[in-house]
Order: sequence, then structure tokens, then C-alpha cells
Amino acid sequence: MREGRGPLIIGPTQSKVMATTLMEINTIAGIVAIAAGIFLVEEVSSAVIRRVVKRAGAGPTVLRDISGVLRVLAAVLVVSNVLGFAGLSSLTTTLTVSGIVAISISLALQTTLSNVISGLLLFSDGLVKLDDEVEYSGTTGKIVRIGLRNTWIRTQKGQFAVVSNSTLMGGPLVNHTATDRLSKKYGFQQPPPTA
Repeated sequence: MREGRGPLIIGPTQSKVMATTLMEINTIAGIVAIAAGIFLVEEVSSAVIRRVVKRAGAGPTVLRDISGVLRVLAAVLVVSNVLGFAGLSSLTTTLTVSGIVAISISLALQTTLSNVISGLLLFSDGLVKLDDEVEYSGTTGKIVRIGLRNTWIRTQKGQFAVVSNSTLMGGPLVNHTATDRLSKKYGFQQPPPTA
């Protein structure tokens, strides 16, 4: 009891207002937690990718491209989760729309995605690095740029040959400077020197 005034009585209207306020606070806290979690995962994955790209010897444009894609994915996840958490969208609706959008994008960007996946495989396998001397389809030169979609080779005449990564992965690719590096990495026996 409160002194001099009698008991504090909360009516149905005040109870609904308090319940609504608590629900709004919980909703806002949930949305902030979801957004923070997704962006934390994006930052951690960016750090891992940065390290892999650096080890692969790729340029800063590759890192910028991958980081851009991760930010877009994080933003889509935040919007999707916020809509679901706020009750504006169900999980089924979100998954259905996401699936349709993903299929549409993958069909529209099939060649680009093939080049990007091939670029990632080139990085992870360590087949080529900057300044490697390579020979591909009659073109001999030094690798001067490795991107997600294509690789640039400066020929011995000073010209640039831009080769898509999927074509490059299809081979035959001869890397004249990576024999020792790849032999150590994959445990291949080096052939004896020819006389």
C-alpha cells in the first residue's frame, strides 16, 4: 500500500499499455540483437576471407568484391529477420521469396558465377599468384592481376591477355614458376633434372 493514498490499482487499459510497451521493447531488442549478430558474423567472415585472399596473393579488388557481396547478404538477412521478428513476414514466405530470387539471379549470372567460383578455386588451390610466369593456349607471360572474374597476363610483347577464370581453370595451364610451391603444397615428387 502506498502511504496516504490507498492501494495502487492498475486497470485493464493501463495493463494493456504496459504489455504493449514491453512487447515493443522486446521487439526492438530482438531486432538489434539479430542485426548485431549478423553483422558480427559478416565481420568475422570478412577477416577470414581477407586472410585467404592475402595468402593467395590476390589484389585488393578481389577483397572489395567479396566484402561487397557479404555486406549485401548481411543486409538481406537483417531485413528478412526483422520482417519475420516483427510479424510482417513468415519464415515460409521469406524462404520462398529468397529461393525464387536466388534462382533468378543464378540463371541470369551463370557465366559470371562460374568465373567467380573458378577464381575462388584458383585462390584456394594456389595454382597461380601474382608475378607467376604462365603459358595458356599459346599465350606466355606474367600474371599481373587476379580478379574474381578474370586473370590478366602481360605477354612478353607487353600486351595484356585477359582470360576468364573458368576458361583458365579449363586448361591447359602451365605455370613455369610454381613448380616448387605446388610440389611442396601437394607433396608431389619433383622430376630429376634433365641433362
